Amino acid sequence: MKRVLTGLVLIPIFVYIVIWSPIWVFFPTVAIVAMLLFHEFNGLVSAHNFRSSGIFGYVAGLLILFVPRPEIIFVVLVALLALGLSLASRDLSEALPFSGALMLGVLYCFGTMRTCIGLRDMSPYWLLFALSLNWLGDIAAFYVGRSFGRHKLAPRVSPAKSWEGAIASTLMSVAYAYFYFPRLLPNVPLLWALGIAAAGNVAGQIGDLCESAIKRGAGVKDSGTMLPGHGGWLDRVDSSLFALPVVYYIASVIQR
Repeated sequence: MKRVLTGLVLIPIFVYIVIWSPIWVFFPTVAIVAMLLFHEFNGLVSAHNFRSSGIFGYVAGLLILFVPRPEIIFVVLVALLALGLSLASRDLSEALPFSGALMLGVLYCFGTMRTCIGLRDMSPYWLLFALSLNWLGDIAAFYVGRSFGRHKLAPRVSPAKSWEGAIASTLMSVAYAYFYFPRLLPNVPLLWALGIAAAGNVAGQIGDLCESAIKRGAGVKDSGTMLPGHGGWLDRVDSSLFALPVVYYIASVIQR
């Protein structure tokens, strides 16, 4: 029940922010969500007994999020600074895990959220699709997997997931694209639309498994407790964080 109630509260807010909100609402919302994701990621890093990044991670992440044109050299400089900060580690065996976790967290939480801005610049309906395709897929995976799942997808990482559920998830996202694009993004060829849906869904399922692996390694069930019935923000958007860059990249190729 908590999961349903949380969804009923968040869905209208989510749709408003994605489609209709002004820039002065949209940008701060993206920044706040990215920082909440990074906060939870840092908690998982600490649970792995690694030193978390502190304020530098937030500053670097916000720069990657809002720098007008974040060239690759900027990302390289952030990585080098992260490695430099690792010199402050009391135990130098922590230097590489610290800098690696910092850089991964910045790109995972802030870099992927940056694509929200790029997708909305193309069209709010691109962003709505990229965020929602895996949520519908998750529903199909849950019910099909529970009823018909016989073959484990990744038993060490997420024992409840099955290949049957994963296939149902992909088919649901493709079916969603079949109806979505002709109505809301009619300039996109249908075959491209179906391919984007499949690619985004598969990426999202990998993202879900990756976050599960991080949590299992940390020995925790959820990344946080802010969303009743869902756990943390990372638990809610883990699939979207992988789907967003994939959809953004393909959409950018189409619109060239």
